[in-house]
Amino acid sequence: MNDLFKKDVPIDWRIFFGIVLFTKLFFPEISLYSFFALMIAAYQFMLLFYSIGFILPVRYLAGSLMCVQMLVGPAFAYNGLDEYQLGFLKMQVDEVVYFSYVIPATIMFLIGLRIKFNRNVSDEFININQLKEYVKYNQKTMYFFIVIGFISSLVSPLFSSEIGFVFTLFGSFKFIGLFMLILGDNKLKPLSLFVVLSSIILSSLGNAMFHDLLIWLLFMGAVFSIKYKPSNYLKLSLAISFVTIAIFIQMLKGDYREATWNAGKEGDLSTFTATTKAKSDKNELFTFEKIKESNIRINQGFIITNIMNNVPEKENYANGTELIQILEAAILPRVVAPNKLNAGDRIFFMKWAGFPIAAGTSMGLSSMGDGYVNFGKFGGMLFMFFLGLLFSFVISIFYKHSFEYPILYLFPTLVFYYPMRADCELQTILGHLVKSCFLIFVVIKVWKSYFVLKTTSN
Repeated sequence: MNDLFKKDVPIDWRIFFGIVLFTKLFFPEISLYSFFALMIAAYQFMLLFYSIGFILPVRYLAGSLMCVQMLVGPAFAYNGLDEYQLGFLKMQVDEVVYFSYVIPATIMFLIGLRIKFNRNVSDEFININQLKEYVKYNQKTMYFFIVIGFISSLVSPLFSSEIGFVFTLFGSFKFIGLFMLILGDNKLKPLSLFVVLSSIILSSLGNAMFHDLLIWLLFMGAVFSIKYKPSNYLKLSLAISFVTIAIFIQMLKGDYREATWNAGKEGDLSTFTATTKAKSDKNELFTFEKIKESNIRINQGFIITNIMNNVPEKENYANGTELIQILEAAILPRVVAPNKLNAGDRIFFMKWAGFPIAAGTSMGLSSMGDGYVNFGKFGGMLFMFFLGLLFSFVISIFYKHSFEYPILYLFPTLVFYYPMRADCELQTILGHLVKSCFLIFVVIKVWKSYFVLKTTSN
């Protein structure tokens, strides 16, 4: 077992080379670039798969999401699915031009993610015995987290984005409380599980945004796996079920948003069910055409190609000036920097991406895009390495202090559930990272006695 934490997660290389052989035999016309991109993604997915049951796979999940949106989606687009897209949604540069930047940049990001700052143990490893000891003498804390998280989720929409973020962060505390309950108690409490799951489902239905739901389901599955140690066959079954659910959501998301955002219907289970029935009645729920069209949902590459088509031909490389704007937006409060970038800033996006988006539409250049805008191909690759290194460093800080504060084993899920999104704008990614770390630091300093490992009962 110790070997698992001293080196990389062991994978079954026979399965990996089986995937390589299967891809070459059944898709012989696939280009070398797309093949290489898919194999990098397959390796990363296998790391994620085999890590579940042993660790909280924050690094592997972040790497996998990067691979999905920068490698898998674009590879599918270049090999036939691009014909189902229109205009700027198509890949705008040749496959060789795109992958010659994105493949090395993704690899550099993955390398940065894998550099460990804590030598003796894997940063995602949870000391179950220590956490159980903490829960034993802090029974009320986990329920307090669930309650305060549930209340914060309800009130966060009532405040501006600056103040609302505090409540959004506290809203995620309900997951930390639930993870404590799962890992620290021999008996699972169905009511608590129901409350937390219901809150995230209702929230996702209410704003028609489902990414958080899928990420927290993945983390929840990882926590259950740490406790119950499922077999690889069961994990595979659950993984297939999860992918099916994700595809199902993607099939419905556009129509559901049309109903809730434009048609004025309530964002709830009733509307979701009605949308599902309407699609089913038209035989459009699961069709190959719809699945092919929905490839755009996992293809962040089309934005990268628009950027590459626009910079430096129409806009010069920013040479760091754009990054300074992003860092200002991420770090400084609006009181100090009233003119800083807004989340989803359309003008900023259109300047660098080079194509118009409608009012109310939000798109992000992504960290990969920002790296290219500022520093070009080679500089963008280095930028992605340091971004991965930053993620790894932040993770290591939590685990370094988890021996004193065992609950910190669980907090990287709260800090990274949003920054690990490969499609989001960099200022929002870094903003979430900086603000969440600061707020957690303040909470621990103010309520230190509730976080330290006690040896006597309250």
